[in-house]
Amino acid sequence: MSIDQTSQPVKPLRIAVLVSGSGSNLQVLIDAMQAGALPIEIVGVISNRDDAYAVTRAKDAGIEVAVLSHVESGKRMGIKTFEKHATAQLEAWQPDLVVLAGFMRVLSADFIDNAPAPMINLHPSLLPAYKGLDTHTRVLCSGEREHGCSIHVVTAELDAGQVLSQAVLPIRHTDTPDSLQKRVQVLEHQLLPWTILQIAIGGVSLTPSEQASSILPALPLRLLIDA
Repeated sequence: MSIDQTSQPVKPLRIAVLVSGSGSNLQVLIDAMQAGALPIEIVGVISNRDDAYAVTRAKDAGIEVAVLSHVESGKRMGIKTFEKHATAQLEAWQPDLVVLAGFMRVLSADFIDNAPAPMINLHPSLLPAYKGLDTHTRVLCSGEREHGCSIHVVTAELDAGQVLSQAVLPIRHTDTPDSLQKRVQVLEHQLLPWTILQIAIGGVSLTPSEQASSILPALPLRLLIDA
């Protein structure tokens, strides 16, 4: 699947990304931004882990990074302290969109509601099925025939916000949790930039009232990809 620019110039969408791990989805966004294939400006990256490779990816790309993992005493930062510093950082950056890409902490309703921009999250299942962790193992144990990933609006209820888009693949009889994770990650690397493009060009609304009353397509947008 390719990401096609619209014929009309699109103002770059200012994006802040929250990460916890290797940052492969962050790298996809960085590559698309640098290639001019996606109308975004990644204004900053927040990591709750100081050993996350995503931090290295962001720094190598010249993107500002805030690592909020430990307090000065060396103790691991609690969620309230994290949210206080993350809120201040987001307010300083003033993004148009906050993207949770492999971010592994549960955020409070106050943090989400007071964020300076809407938040979206990438989740490795076909929501509303299989919220939470260990989705690949749970899907295989349940005997499902399809699996995939979803991008949804972040709300106070875990993995329960409006689903914007999904990418789907058939489960193979030879799949293991590890092989399924790798196949779904291929979908993630296509679905995330494609969905952000739709947001940037107005093809997807993050506002429920607009979604209900406009000529925008019904959500979720579903992509069938055999990875």
